[in-house]
Amino acid sequence: GSCKKSLAQRGVANCPTCRAVLDVPAKEQVRRLHQLLARPDGRHTRVAQFYLGQCYASGMGVAQDSSEAMRWYRLSADRGYGNAQYSLGTFYDPETGTGLAQDSGEAARWFRLAADQGHAGAQHNLGGHYTNGTGVPQSDAEAVRWY
Repeated sequence: GSCKKSLAQRGVANCPTCRAVLDVPAKEQVRRLHQLLARPDGRHTRVAQFYLGQCYASGMGVAQDSSEAMRWYRLSADRGYGNAQYSLGTFYDPETGTGLAQDSGEAARWFRLAADQGHAGAQHNLGGHYTNGTGVPQSDAEAVRWY
């Protein structure tokens, strides 16, 4: 990505959040994400937070830890990152959640935020919530709008 040269000048060999190919082990990617997040906030912060959440959710390069995944997703989602908002919605959704904090209303709220940004998975899941009236008032019209 375009940030690769700039990051290399600051001691980060590859950008862990852009589309630059990373030919490093997962543990090294996690280390680089933490290194990036130790710096002042920048344009990559919310994406790096999301990827760190993915690492903890899947156990890639770190021990799998759903609570830690939720924490990183929440930081990213609060910054408006649609993928993190969707992922947070799946954690809260009783249909897909991990059991940490299942709450249909919270799931629908996060899906709505991501859906408003055009996230197709969030739009589909939000449609399901409106179809079933889980976390939102049942509405066939809203369901059709989001499906």
